[in-house]
Amino acid sequence: MLVYSAQRLLQAIPVLFLASIAIFLLLRLIPGDLAVVLAGTKGSAEVIAALRKDLGLDQPLPVQYAVWLSHVLRGDLGTSGLSGQPIAVLLFRVLPSTLELAAAAMLLIIVLGMTSGMLAATHPHTKVDWLISGFNSIVIAIPNFWFGILAITLFSVTLQWLPPGGQADFGRDPWQAIKSLILPALTLALPGAGGLSRFVKGAMLDVLNSEYVRTARAKGLAARRVVIGHALRNALIPIITVLGLQFGFLIGGVVIVEYTFGWPGVGRLILAAINNRDYAIVQASLLFLVVVYLLVNLVVDLLCGVADPRVRLRASNR
Repeated sequence: MLVYSAQRLLQAIPVLFLASIAIFLLLRLIPGDLAVVLAGTKGSAEVIAALRKDLGLDQPLPVQYAVWLSHVLRGDLGTSGLSGQPIAVLLFRVLPSTLELAAAAMLLIIVLGMTSGMLAATHPHTKVDWLISGFNSIVIAIPNFWFGILAITLFSVTLQWLPPGGQADFGRDPWQAIKSLILPALTLALPGAGGLSRFVKGAMLDVLNSEYVRTARAKGLAARRVVIGHALRNALIPIITVLGLQFGFLIGGVVIVEYTFGWPGVGRLILAAINNRDYAIVQASLLFLVVVYLLVNLVVDLLCGVADPRVRLRASNR
């Protein structure tokens, strides 16, 4: 297992390096200049040039990238060009809110996706199957931001059941904190739950039609034991892999969802930094999200290795 884990860590290093290059170069394509923003509308050309020199923006792109990467490798994410605060402080100040939202959304994806997928697989070509398939098609087709607007209009404005946005303090008012979490978590989770449900249904149908499952049924085993103990267990590895992919989509959707609901997380920090041309915050935040995604995929690979030792054997024989 240690060899398998080391191989996965080594494979993540070139991915992280290429991702850092892509993030750095793509941000330089965004129109605007932080020096111009800091100088203001009345800033002279001399002031703008001095600011560009102080920020290192007058250097060639390879030099700027090398300086940024060297600081990151030392654990220094840089300083915000506008506020002057360390980016690590800004990032970890809003990180708990994003983790809370992501954890709630991931839990909903697992519960809703697994449950509905297993129901559809065990009731093929029935009303249950058609209802679940239709619901999955709808939640996958609707964009996150549009579903969020519809949810706010229905549950906040019309019915007034849930708050339209913001985050409540769980320590002061737990019930209000849960209510403020429901809409953004559902908005973030439903597309992923629909995709997971479809995959679970397909994986379960393949396994349920296999010979060993028919043999288990012929022996008189209970239907629940056949589905959970035989079918689900053998379909678990591809399902775990899909869950890792769903987490990647979840990271991408968290930016829009946090902005839609005014959730004070990393996504909102990134959008504010983009509007202010504060490249340092955007670079550090995106690189941090890439690291989180790679760590989650590492955990997924390890779980696949635990669930099926053949995965570890194939990796060690390469």
